[in-house]
Order: sequence, then C-alpha cells, then structure tokens
Amino acid sequence: MSSSDAAGDDEVVHDFAPLIVVYRSGRLERPLATPPVPPGTDAATGVVSRDVRLSASSFVRLYLPPPCAAAAGGGGGGERLPVVVYFHGGGFVIGSAASPAYHRCLNDLAAACPAVAVSVDYRLAPEHPLPAAYEDSAAALSWVLSAAEPWLAAHGDLSRVFLAGDSAGGNICHHLAMHHDLASRRLKGIVLIHPWFWGREPIGGEEAAAGEQKGLWEFVCPDAADGADDPRMNPTAAGAPGLENLACEKVMVCVAEGDTLRWRGRAYAEAAARARGGEASAVAELLESEGVGHVFYLFEPAHEKADELLRRIAAFISAK
Repeated sequence: MSSSDAAGDDEVVHDFAPLIVVYRSGRLERPLATPPVPPGTDAATGVVSRDVRLSASSFVRLYLPPPCAAAAGGGGGGERLPVVVYFHGGGFVIGSAASPAYHRCLNDLAAACPAVAVSVDYRLAPEHPLPAAYEDSAAALSWVLSAAEPWLAAHGDLSRVFLAGDSAGGNICHHLAMHHDLASRRLKGIVLIHPWFWGREPIGGEEAAAGEQKGLWEFVCPDAADGADDPRMNPTAAGAPGLENLACEKVMVCVAEGDTLRWRGRAYAEAAARARGGEASAVAELLESEGVGHVFYLFEPAHEKADELLRRIAAFISAK
C-alpha cells in the first residue's frame, strides 16, 4: 500500500466526536467508551445485580434493592416493587448497560425508589443501524412483561412498570410507549431524561447545533423518512402519531438548562399535556435542572442537581 493510500485510509468521513469518529478505512473510534464493569453487590447501596443474556447480541442487567436482595438470597418473596426498565443513551452509537456510569446510576436508582431495575443493552450503529436498537429494546420489554425471570416474578409489580432512559434512551422510551403492543398491559409511566428529539426546523436556540444533530440522526438511521422530521426523531412533527396514543398513565420529562436538547424536551411535555387534555403540570411532569448540561448526572453524580434529579424521579416512580 502506498503512503497516499494509507493516508487516505486515515481520512475522517464522519466526525461526531466525542461519540464516534469514522475513517475511510472503516475504522471506528468511540472516544468516550469505557471498559465494562461486572454485576455484583454494590457496597454503597446494598443493591445486588446480575446479567441475563436475551440473545447473541443483547443482554439486560437486573438490579434488586435491599431488603428484596436479602429475601432473594434466602428464597423469600417480600414486598413487590415497581419495575423500571432503563435504556442508556449515547446517540445510538455508544454506551452499554455494563458501563461504569450506568451501573452506578442504576444502583442508585434502584435503591432510591426502591424498585426492581432492568438496564437494557442493545445493538449500536453504525454496525447495526436503526431500527436494531428499537428491536432489541422491544424484545427486552416483552421479556420483562412475561415475568419469566425469577427476580421479576418474585419481587416485581408488573402493574407498575416504568420505562426510563436518557438521550437516545429517552427516544427509545417514547418509541416503545407509542409502538409496542401494550394493549393488554398499560405502562404505569415513562421518564424521559434529556431525550434526544430533533426536527427539520430549529426551535429555541437549536440553530447552532442543527447540522450536527441532523447529521448524526441520518447516520444512525439511514432510512429516516423526511430526515430529522422522521416521527422517530420528531414526535411532534406534522403527521407524527399523536401523543394521546402513549400507552402509559403518566409522563415525566427532565431537561437541563445547558442542554441543546432542552427545547425539544419542553415541547414534548407540552404536547403530551395537550394530547391528554390538561395542563403540563397535571399530566406531564417537567423538571428543569438549572446550571448543568446534557446527562450531567452521569458524569457528576455527587452534584446537588444530580441528587435532586434522582429524588424527583424516585418520587415519580414510587407514587401510587
């Protein structure tokens, strides 16, 4: 290979750093990727976790808080808790249920609610473009609702199933609540944390990031209809299915003051309220974290705003 060919192979063809960089040779770099951490007993919270493989390409990590963890160890039943099915973020190109940040987050969430938590690992683009992540997530939700797993069967209250997720994971929550076959078992609620929604026409202060967000969406979803106005990316676009079709009793949307996605998050909460015929505060809880940015709580778990976010989400989930 000539030096010019080698140089060509090192040419960047897609640059979505720090999420992913793609070279002409096909080489991929994911600068934020971190080595996985194993499940086990969390010393800080007492939460016990273990992995269950659902297919050759996906798995879930289950989290059982005390005292249910102690009851499970002794074979007992104990109190039935809400079930939180969590979908990680990362623009559909990075992230894992086994990453240190999400493992810590789910330990904290399971303990705070308390709840049985299920963190879903799904296939990533570009190796597996959308709808692969949606398909893996739908399969994981079906598995949860089947209650075939002993921890879920013994400790989970399947009349109180919540979907939660950040960024791309928030997008997945919306997609499942709209499109998954939940006719026989309605979800209790969905929690969208800094959800990744966008649109062809910028709103609020989106203009500066419009090209980057649109480019990443079309990279992970090559068959996107109408670009960033595809209903999977813009749930409030003209022609998108109405949010009155959300298969859940209640909605919580979390946004951050320093996040480019905050305008879409607010718009989603307002649209959900209108679709359900009420004020946003009555049917779609909105929490805005001041002075922080996108998914700040994953990187600064000790921040006072991270503590507030955790407490508010736990209260939303634990409320009868």
